[in-house]
Amino acid sequence: MKTRQLTLMSLVLMVFTSIFNFINIPRAFYLMGYARSVFTSLRHSAFFLPFAFMVAELGSAYPNAQGGIYTWMAEAVNPRYAFVGIVIWYTSFITWMLNTSSIIWIPISTAIFGVDKTQTWHLLGLNDVQTLGILAASLVIVITIIASRGLGRFKLITSIGGLAMLLASAILIGGGAVILLLNGHPLEPLSFLSLIKSPNPQYVTGISVLSFSVYAIFAFGGIEIISGLVDQTKNPKRTFPRGVAISALLITIVYSLGIFVTGMFTNWNQVFNPADGSKVNLGNEAFIAMNNFGYQLGLALHFSHSVAIQMGLWSARYIGFSMFLALIGAFTTVIFSPIKQLVEGTPKQIWPTFLRKQRNGLPVNAMRVQAMIVIVFILLVAFGGKNAKIFFQMVISMTNVAMSLPYLFIAFAFWRFRKRKPVPTAFVFFKKDWMAYVATMIVLATVGLAISFTVVAPVLKGDWLTSGLMVLGPVIFASLALFF
Repeated sequence: MKTRQLTLMSLVLMVFTSIFNFINIPRAFYLMGYARSVFTSLRHSAFFLPFAFMVAELGSAYPNAQGGIYTWMAEAVNPRYAFVGIVIWYTSFITWMLNTSSIIWIPISTAIFGVDKTQTWHLLGLNDVQTLGILAASLVIVITIIASRGLGRFKLITSIGGLAMLLASAILIGGGAVILLLNGHPLEPLSFLSLIKSPNPQYVTGISVLSFSVYAIFAFGGIEIISGLVDQTKNPKRTFPRGVAISALLITIVYSLGIFVTGMFTNWNQVFNPADGSKVNLGNEAFIAMNNFGYQLGLALHFSHSVAIQMGLWSARYIGFSMFLALIGAFTTVIFSPIKQLVEGTPKQIWPTFLRKQRNGLPVNAMRVQAMIVIVFILLVAFGGKNAKIFFQMVISMTNVAMSLPYLFIAFAFWRFRKRKPVPTAFVFFKKDWMAYVATMIVLATVGLAISFTVVAPVLKGDWLTSGLMVLGPVIFASLALFF
């Protein structure tokens, strides 16, 4: 009999690690300033919170489901619908692993050196791209080995990652409050206009703000990934929905408050303004912001200039180390949960017996094959030259929409679930059916509009190829699913 090992605290930390990304706090402020805090609250109300409660109800209704979202969609709609949805969903995580296995070395470099030095890394005569490719492939191998040894191993990893992110958030919010109290005013001027208008000149038009809504959907998605842990959770009918609900509320509060507090120690024009010659981009903005956090805290405490500079460097180092732990935790979850739902939840006749082999409650052979596929892509990009990188960018474009499209599948399945009432559920957030239907329509509209704009945005810049690939990707993935 399978032992259920996940307690409420373990589940909350695993959800938090899988979804919450500390970098999104300074990144959001860099893109839209205080306005992002308001935007985050609205986005959570229109997508993240209602979707999280849908996941909680579905998880409570199917406490023994090994197939996670596949089981939910198959029971609520039909197996073919579910298989198309989970195949599209799974493909997006392959791209996620490819990206994360390479960028994860930036925060560890920052933790060690105080700045990103990955471009100077050379292993055995290889250039920096090839060196990172070898490191990324090695990381996939190590995490797959650890994850395949059972829930007990990666539960500890994800818990450490979740605690690191919670502590980093607490330091930012608490330190920001201290800086405000000591200075007597926020470093970024606060007004009604600043709450609705971005200081970033790239995000002042209606079209640019709409493009940010797409980023918000991508940033706050992923809560459904832990649906594959329902059958590993103690007292799942009660623990699973409580864990999802607590995590969703915690993430909402930390994001909104964290973005707002960033303005207490960050003057946007001085720290982020490209016109001043600063080299700020979406790869280093978090470390620049946290370096500034430590520096401003030192000045507010009336330390010397040199001490304040050192506080800035160590703040960036700490965030780099915390981000490394969090990404390792998230990677560990992603390495097993999607493939577990795909192989264990779908009809057995689809997969060879070899791929369905179980050990420690996980499809270990399927995880190894997955690792081989990811490693081949990593090495192809690292050693394949310019053409390989172009191919990889095309793959990313094909999976951009695939990352958010499954939310439409799950939301519609929830609507059918409430309409048909196939099984009793121990947790009901939407007490009336009409409330569930309204929430479903809001999620469908929010995600649908975000996807539509994702596809249209490149066309507005004359990039028809990228838009075409975004549409072509899900069509290809859905066709493959229908073929099987």
